[in-house]
Amino acid sequence: MPSPVLKAGSRPPWVGLGAAVWAQIAAGNASTFPLYSPLLKSVLGLNQQELTILGVASDIGESVGFLPGIACNKFPPWAVLLVGCGFCFLGYGVLWLAVSQTIASMPFVVLCITLCIATNSNAWIGTAVLVTNMRNFPLSRGTVAGILKGYIGLSAAVFTVVYSMVLKKSALNLLLFLALGIPVLCLALMYFIRPCTPASGEDSSEHVHFLFTITVSVLLAIYLLTVTVINEIVTLSDAVSYILVAIMVILLLSPLAIPLKMTLFPARARAESSDHLPLGEGNATQADPLLTPSSSATYLGSFHEAEDFSDVETLLAIGEGAVKKKRRPKRGEDFKFHEAFIKADFWLLWFAYFLGVGSGVTVLNNLSQIGIALGASDTTILLSLFSFCNFVGRLGSGAVSEHYLRTKTIPRTFWMACAHIFMLVSFVLYALALSGTLYVATALFGICYGTQYSIMVPTSSELFGLKHFGVNYSFMGLGNPIGAILFSVLLAGNVYDAEAAKQGGSTCIGSSCFRLTFLVLAGACGLGTILSIILTIRVRPVYQMLYAGGSFRLPQNSSH
Repeated sequence: MPSPVLKAGSRPPWVGLGAAVWAQIAAGNASTFPLYSPLLKSVLGLNQQELTILGVASDIGESVGFLPGIACNKFPPWAVLLVGCGFCFLGYGVLWLAVSQTIASMPFVVLCITLCIATNSNAWIGTAVLVTNMRNFPLSRGTVAGILKGYIGLSAAVFTVVYSMVLKKSALNLLLFLALGIPVLCLALMYFIRPCTPASGEDSSEHVHFLFTITVSVLLAIYLLTVTVINEIVTLSDAVSYILVAIMVILLLSPLAIPLKMTLFPARARAESSDHLPLGEGNATQADPLLTPSSSATYLGSFHEAEDFSDVETLLAIGEGAVKKKRRPKRGEDFKFHEAFIKADFWLLWFAYFLGVGSGVTVLNNLSQIGIALGASDTTILLSLFSFCNFVGRLGSGAVSEHYLRTKTIPRTFWMACAHIFMLVSFVLYALALSGTLYVATALFGICYGTQYSIMVPTSSELFGLKHFGVNYSFMGLGNPIGAILFSVLLAGNVYDAEAAKQGGSTCIGSSCFRLTFLVLAGACGLGTILSIILTIRVRPVYQMLYAGGSFRLPQNSSH
């Protein structure tokens, strides 16, 4: 029988998705490291190498999510969120005590562990939100993953606006805000982020609801980019700053308009939810294994269980002396982690993702230095451009892959291969350092980087199931910190320092600072392209089976 944690509630999932927007912003708190790292360096007397190691510790804490993944199958979402709140309060609280010099001194190793704990709150918060909403919307995984990953991509811009306009660029106040504000926000959201009646995917209003959510997220992204640029160019008064922040908050609250509409017009909501009735409750004609009214995951699980283990089959099995041993899952069904771990498709997806995100995080961690080296006058605008394009890639790839999957059964990994190709082009543009190409390369890189994140999430759930999705997804996420260590610290850091030493200083200027790094990263993306194409060819039959006729077909052993 399915785990009690997976049982659906009695309400539609849109309230949880609206609350998830805020939780995803909170789960992006690791993106604030560049904002307070200069304060760490100056107050605690760190050198550049130590600061780089702290950056890697931040990446590791953010990406290691085995325990949250396991917890999502054993505990309700609120309990997982509560752990994330505790880690956030403890980690950032101790950092604030150290930087405010309330604590006299802190060993560097303890500082690394503290930062790792602080950013590990992202894994707990993000995994709880993502797993819950993927299960609440099992037929729209690409769209939901794109929306949620898109808001994490926007979190850097949201925190930057708060840092600049509310906290007046005080890194010390930012650490206090992270230690207190994020836990309070997540505590307020706990009630709303929980398993709900799964969306059927057939309501006429569902497409409109997703379109509305995507539209307001795009408006928010454009607004954040515009406000960031204006704030860098013009000095704004406190009153104007607070008004602009209030508008940002209203845009963040906009997805809650959907459940509000369903509450104000309950008659229409009941009509829309009639398609959610379980088999045998006024909807008996839909006895197809298609998950089209996926009204109750528990009911479907027991329905298939009744089919697979009828009285006759059980008596025959007893007559033969034993019940047949359960077969191993096939692609598209629910895999436990150790079952997925030995599959070639699992490792093809992992390496394809690692080569894309691992190379991408190297550019992201060094984007300010890259801009300075290539002659950018304002790296803040460069970072804002990346944040916006990263959001576009995350959101757009989810929606585009969902469309072509349903209409042409094109595997999502096809778009991962495309992202590798265009990311390779962006690295070549960086390496050539031609006049006027810096911002073009950054925009192209941001879109491709976001695409890699957004595609991996639903692909993992479709190939290996939703039941153990949290653990499988968390292992995929290790590509980020491993890439940071291999490509950022060992490659880019050493190449940059060597070129800076040739110039007789600590700062490197010119295309030679990162040229070798970009060429190696381009080669990594070339290999990632090949692996993605191989994976696409291998899993095409799986997607043709799962999405035959444009609807998601529930595998027989699945307990989605």
